[in-house]
Amino acid sequence: MQKTPADRGERAAVSRRQFLKQTTAATAGAVAFPYIIPSSALGADGAVAPSNRTVIGCIGVGSMGSGNMNSFLSKKRAQVVAVCDLDTSRRSDAKRRVDEKYGNQDCTGYHDFRELLARDDLDAASIAVPDHWHSIPAIAAAEAGLDIYAEKPLALTIFEGRAMCDAVEKSGCIWQTGSWQRSRRHFRHACELVRNGRIGEVTRVEVGLPTGPTCGPQPEMPVPDGFDYDFWLGPAPWAPYTEQRCHWNFRWILDYSGGQLTDWAAHHCDIANWGMGTEYTGPVEVEGRGEYPRDGLWNAAVNYRFECTYPPGASPVAPNGFVMNVSNKNRGGAKWFGTDGWIWVDRGGIDASPKSVLDAKVGPNETPLYKSYDHHDNFLDCVRTRRQTITPIEVAHRAITIAHLGNIAMRLERKLRWAPKAEHMMGDLDAQRMLKRSMRAPWCV
Repeated sequence: MQKTPADRGERAAVSRRQFLKQTTAATAGAVAFPYIIPSSALGADGAVAPSNRTVIGCIGVGSMGSGNMNSFLSKKRAQVVAVCDLDTSRRSDAKRRVDEKYGNQDCTGYHDFRELLARDDLDAASIAVPDHWHSIPAIAAAEAGLDIYAEKPLALTIFEGRAMCDAVEKSGCIWQTGSWQRSRRHFRHACELVRNGRIGEVTRVEVGLPTGPTCGPQPEMPVPDGFDYDFWLGPAPWAPYTEQRCHWNFRWILDYSGGQLTDWAAHHCDIANWGMGTEYTGPVEVEGRGEYPRDGLWNAAVNYRFECTYPPGASPVAPNGFVMNVSNKNRGGAKWFGTDGWIWVDRGGIDASPKSVLDAKVGPNETPLYKSYDHHDNFLDCVRTRRQTITPIEVAHRAITIAHLGNIAMRLERKLRWAPKAEHMMGDLDAQRMLKRSMRAPWCV
C-alpha cells in the first residue's frame, strides 16, 4: 500500500496516545472487561479537559460516517478535529457541523485520507468508507499508531481482513468494529442464555438476512462536480461513472462489496457467533446456492442460502458440532435451536420456546458476556483503559469470513472445505484464489 510519511512513527512514539498505551500496559490484562469511567472522574458535570479528550479524525463522512461523527461529537471526552471525504459537498457539510458544535472554525477538511493521517495531534480515526476501501486506510491508521473505530463489514476479502488483523495486532492499537448490536441489552441477553445452556445442546443456528435489490443497465453519466470518482474507485477496476454505482449503492456490486449478505452478516452472523462461542474460529465445510442477476449494474446475490458445518469441539454449547444456515429466506436475525428449545433475536425483539427461558438469569458461577450499553462510549472507554473493545477486529474478521465463504461457495456452485485456523481452502485452487482480489495500481495491501 502507499506509505505515509516516514517520520510519523517517531511522532507517534511521543504522542499522547503512546503515553496512554505505556502507562496502562501494566494493568491491560488484569481485568477482562473495560471499566466505565464515571462522570465524577471527568470533572464537574462530566466536563473533560481538552488535554484528556480523545482527538479524532473522521475518514468518510457519508451515511454511516456521518452518524459515527455525530455520535463522537455528542461525547464530552471526544474532540473531532478533522474530516475527510472525496465528495466536496459531504466534506464541507461535515466540517460545518463540527465547527457549529464547537463554536469555531478549527475543523480541517481533507480530500486525501493520507493527509489526515499525517497529522501528529490525532489519537484515533473513525473510518466509514466503501468496502473495497476498508483495508487500505485502516492499515495506514494502524501503522500511524492511531486507535480505530471502523465500519462493518470488516473487509472486502478474507485476505484483506487478515492483513488488517495483523496490522492492528502489530501496532497494539484499540479497534472497535461498528457491529453495534453487541451493545444492545437484548442481543447480549439472548447470547448469554444460549452460552449458558438454557436451550440445551445447540444443533442448528439459522441466520436471516435481507433479500438483495436489483436494477437494470445504467447509462454512463458525467461525474458530478466536486466528486473525485477515480479516487473513489481506487483499488477497484475502472468502470464508467453512473449514479447508481456510488455512495450507498456500492453495496450491491461485487467489485466493491458482497451485497446484502456481507452488509448484514457482519451484524447477524456476528451475533450467532457470540451465542455459540465461535468468535475465533469458523466452519470446516460450506455449501449453498445463490441467485445472481444476469444483467444490470447490481450483480450481488439477490436470493441466497448456504450451510456452514462446524465440527465437534468448535462450540462449548455444541459438543457434537452444529450447522449454521444463512439465507434471506430465514426469519431475520439469529435463531438457535437446542435440545430443550430455541431462542431468536433481532433488532425488533427477542423470543424463545419455552417462553420461560427469557426469564432465566445468569448466575455467579456461569458465563457472563461483555457488557456495553453504547458502542462509541465503549470505544472511548477502551482508548483510555487499553482494554479490548466489545467488537475487536479478530471477532469481526471471523464473522464476515462466514459471508465471504458463502459467496465463494455459491459462485463456484460447489462445497468448500475450509481450514479455519490456517484460513486455507482444502484442495480447491479456484476457491483459494478467491480469498484475494487484485487491486488497481498504485494501491495494494
